[in-house]
Amino acid sequence: MKAKEGFIGTYTRRVEDFRLLTGTARFADDIHLDGMLHAVIVRSTVAHGLIRSIDTEQARAMPGVHGVFTGEDIARELNGKVPKMPLRLSPIPEHVPFEQTVVAVEKVRYVGEPLAIVIADTTALAEDAAGLIYADIESLPAIPDWRTSARNEILLFEAVGTNIPVTYTAQKGDAKNVTGPYVRRETFSTQRHSAVTMETRGLVANWDAAGARMTVYGAAKVPFTTRRTLAATMGLPVESVDMIEVDVGGGFGVRGEFYPEDFLVPFSSRKLGRPVKWVEDRLENLLGSNHSRQMECELEIVCERNGRILALRGEVRTDSGAYMRSSGATPSRNVAQFMSGPYDIAHIHIESTNYLTNKGPIGTYRGPGRFEADFFRERLIEIAATELGIDPVEFRRMNLVRPEQIPYSLATLDKPVKTEELDSGDYQITLDRCLKEFGWNEKLALQGQLIDGKYHGIAIGCFIEGGGGGIKESSRIEIEDDGQITVYVGSTSLGQGLLTVLTQIAADSLNMPMERIRIRHGSTIYLKEGFGSFHSRSTALGGSAVLTAAATLKDNIREAAATRFHCAADQVEIGPGLTASYRGEILTAADLGKMKVLAESQFSSHHHTYAYGAAAAHVTVDPGTGKVDLIDYFGVEDIGRIINPLTAKGQAIGAVVQGLGGVFLEHLAYDENGQFLAGTLADYLMPTAGDFPQIRAMELENSPSPHNPLGAKGCGEGGIVPVGGVMANAVAAALSSLQVQPNNLPLAPARVWGMINSRKEERAGAG
Repeated sequence: MKAKEGFIGTYTRRVEDFRLLTGTARFADDIHLDGMLHAVIVRSTVAHGLIRSIDTEQARAMPGVHGVFTGEDIARELNGKVPKMPLRLSPIPEHVPFEQTVVAVEKVRYVGEPLAIVIADTTALAEDAAGLIYADIESLPAIPDWRTSARNEILLFEAVGTNIPVTYTAQKGDAKNVTGPYVRRETFSTQRHSAVTMETRGLVANWDAAGARMTVYGAAKVPFTTRRTLAATMGLPVESVDMIEVDVGGGFGVRGEFYPEDFLVPFSSRKLGRPVKWVEDRLENLLGSNHSRQMECELEIVCERNGRILALRGEVRTDSGAYMRSSGATPSRNVAQFMSGPYDIAHIHIESTNYLTNKGPIGTYRGPGRFEADFFRERLIEIAATELGIDPVEFRRMNLVRPEQIPYSLATLDKPVKTEELDSGDYQITLDRCLKEFGWNEKLALQGQLIDGKYHGIAIGCFIEGGGGGIKESSRIEIEDDGQITVYVGSTSLGQGLLTVLTQIAADSLNMPMERIRIRHGSTIYLKEGFGSFHSRSTALGGSAVLTAAATLKDNIREAAATRFHCAADQVEIGPGLTASYRGEILTAADLGKMKVLAESQFSSHHHTYAYGAAAAHVTVDPGTGKVDLIDYFGVEDIGRIINPLTAKGQAIGAVVQGLGGVFLEHLAYDENGQFLAGTLADYLMPTAGDFPQIRAMELENSPSPHNPLGAKGCGEGGIVPVGGVMANAVAAALSSLQVQPNNLPLAPARVWGMINSRKEERAGAG
């Protein structure tokens, strides 16, 4: 395809895929450095206890072992203190007392908490040595859930005196005092689960003693933030730490935050003067990566008899695990502020509280807080519509935010004070398009019918997706001596198609063929400042940074060419392939490269983008087994300007599958003593290709965002947001004759079967 035909908006194959499919990609475990050693983490098997001693003598004496480091060893090296890991997103003073140290000190608070790191010639030797370490831990009573936590009879942090770090309040109007003819309160819950990336976490640290420089390979998501944290915890200047991004096999909010290993491995490398590699196994991945989603909500809706929503109010309790770390505040903040979703609700009051328990700490996972809020709200809307005798589609339609109301203010969050406005859109369009493409009217005849031993149900829901967070992004464009273009950007690649999208943007804005564009991303060696990939920001901010740098580059080309041509800059014409010409004189891109023409730019926006859409599902439920089969799922989302329909659709469908896994399969379960029960993929069930064969997605671009020059909105998380509510409502519709209320996830067969039989027993008893 010629550059002049344009690439933005076209189905362009991913430029990343050749390396991935031919096995030439380089992941963290592919890094091999001379003299490299291998690390294994020793983790607590006790959920809550006092550390009496850690005996490492036998492990240290084992041949091939180069070092064993506990909290005491680290404290000796760092002026008597073991560093803590600060929250990255929205830290407030209330979080500080509950931060996690990089290795357990005096006390352990969850199974899997690091106690020590072992460094040996091979991973196998390190594992053998780890098995020789004995930790004498005096067990304490465990806190298994938020209710036990709330009583404060058992304390995780005795000096603080409470297990409750913070309560967030999102408020609009006077929801506490609003009354109406219909009031309904219900309790809902979502289970603990998270992303299980194809590639587990890993990194290689290499300390250069001569240059006093630390290089870490395997950085992801937010390398510049990780660099600052690592430098601070190790007492190094920020400029002496390099974070190098390699290929990453999935992120989804979990990968790339600062974890204990992100300190322990570099610390060991500096202490031993050798490169050190650590790659977690699947148990560590399930146990030690940030968990998410575990919330319980009591939500109340107030309506007119015609279905117009007057108020939404309630309380959300988040099981935050043992510490507040990395992005752990975000889900509970989001669930409060975004509870209203795409609906026009004048009065809102949601209190969202974090409770500490003896479980792994939480963080963000694709659509954090929004997935949960949508499940809670859409279930309650469905219940209200049913009890009021109003068609659920029309109930939603009458309450959607209207175009003339946009920009539309959501509830205001109190800690810190944060306001949000929906930026653009016509929410009716996506609802109507979803109904049409799904075939709603045709499928209505199946609603609640028992056919061939299975009940049929259909449901629909509406949603919004926030994006474009992080305020700004950086980019630099250089013309090389051979006429190739190298684009450096602070956004990071997590497998989401970043290289393809940014190449398209650069190729169009520079009028160059895509094959002449090279993208360099993420690593701290490329730019002075970068902000990474999270909150669906890479296109809206990273792409806009590339766009603005391209405009600056053209200005710089005109200035440089004008000097060469002895003319005014505005007399220079820039043609295809970045040629600069004036009255028959031409400078090629290679000429300009030799003249060292480049451009740097930052794009900033203090406003988030809001994609929006609707999704519908058709399911069958087998009353004999409780198994739910997905017959059809269709989602439509307006994502502003579409850069690449192919990658956008891939994001949508992949997100739906993750959502379905969370609805029906995935559960990071613990017992009442804080012991982890989901240590393998036989215990923690994941979706496979045959589980959900009929998933369809459509992307629209009717309403570009006014907050960036591309008009782009985030599209990486929207697919997952409505899945919980839509699927639970479809199950409720299928089992409407039994009045089953699926208000708690996951909807595993055993739970669905139990609800069906409980209703049958109730009816039999009443009869």
